[in-house]
Amino acid sequence: MSNFEIRTHQTGRTYSGPHFFILCKGLNSGRPMPEPCPNCFVVTTSSEDLRESLFYLCLALKVGKYFSYYLKGSVIPFICITDARAVIKNALQMNEKQAWDQKILKFQKIEAFEANLKLQLKTISELKMALLRF
Repeated sequence: MSNFEIRTHQTGRTYSGPHFFILCKGLNSGRPMPEPCPNCFVVTTSSEDLRESLFYLCLALKVGKYFSYYLKGSVIPFICITDARAVIKNALQMNEKQAWDQKILKFQKIEAFEANLKLQLKTISELKMALLRF
């Protein structure tokens, strides 16, 4: 499951294979993103399934605050590419394939539920605004 490569993203560069981006500066360092930003790493993989698995692994590592231990810098914290690579490889070694696939499915359901709740909160906020306008 280790057919992936992490590199520093260069602005304007496009990637043909399955890939995602990891934020490397700020307090959200380690957050995986589908779209690039100026301060991020790119993770390229050999298959779409591996990309999906690594994306949710990085999301789980971010939520679990595994990247925060490696933050450096006093004004703008950042994570080095070697530290990010080490955290991901260590997490891959600790997870069993079958159990990890089940965790990914559960994590996807939780994300869908969270997106639904955000949509409901937005709708309630719009309803409040509409009520106050009359």
